[in-house]
Amino acid sequence: MDRVSLRVPATSANLGPGFDSFGCAFALYNTYTFELSGTELRITGCDKRWRNPRNLAIVAYRLAMKAMGLPMERGICMHIDAQIPVCRGLGSSSAMIIGGVLAANLLHGSPLSNEEVLALCTELEGHPDNLAPAIYGGMTASLMHEGRPVTARFPLSNRLRFIALIPDFTLSTQRARAALPKQVPFADAVFNVSHAALLLRALETADLPMISLALDDRLHQPYRKELVAGYDAAREAALGCGCAAFCLSGAGPTCLCIAGDDSAAQKLAQKLPEVCPQWRVLQLEVDTQGACSVPAHGRQA
Repeated sequence: MDRVSLRVPATSANLGPGFDSFGCAFALYNTYTFELSGTELRITGCDKRWRNPRNLAIVAYRLAMKAMGLPMERGICMHIDAQIPVCRGLGSSSAMIIGGVLAANLLHGSPLSNEEVLALCTELEGHPDNLAPAIYGGMTASLMHEGRPVTARFPLSNRLRFIALIPDFTLSTQRARAALPKQVPFADAVFNVSHAALLLRALETADLPMISLALDDRLHQPYRKELVAGYDAAREAALGCGCAAFCLSGAGPTCLCIAGDDSAAQKLAQKLPEVCPQWRVLQLEVDTQGACSVPAHGRQA
């Protein structure tokens, strides 16, 4: 095989109290096409400043080749069709890393298992909360044990509706991390553990009142929301339009709403421009498949 195309879903991590652990995959995709051809690296579909070996997907591809004990090819053509917004809290960097590692694996006979793919990707990303749902699909919880990620999938009710409110500005993960305290009160840690446990059950049963209660958090959102201009106004609008719960998506600035039917998204699409101009309302279906190969059509330019 000398050509492969694959798609990687967007993800929302943390989900309130599940800081650096919970994640969910959504049907919004980046598609990557890799072709072994020629003698040079060629990248299309992204900003010119990333058309070089520093591109995160190429860095990840190189890491996978090293892990498989293979030399890095000189001639690689990569095309990116990116639908996941960058630096918005929807897993864009995780998608790039997975795209590179999976492409290398698929082009060379798939010797790496999903567990090994996740471990390699975590080396670059640093934590598996976005990576695990993007690889496995659905809702996951993850932890690190002796330097390696461990993950499990959890059921989600198909009665739930997820709505992303996407601002017109970015927020880097580094800046969002810097806003967090070095220590938290013991009571706040207990608060999050108990809320996270109840949230998993509530998401399985579509218990909207319980989701509304359990999605609360004391470890990251109280600190990070100050970095998201319009957060309070967006939250008020979401709850006023029938959403049961509201939280930051990943490190932000995108906010994720959970509702019980489609009417909330329709109402938000009308209401949000009044309070947060330039923000985008996007209802998201849950992706249950995770990253996968897709048919490749034609040759790259």
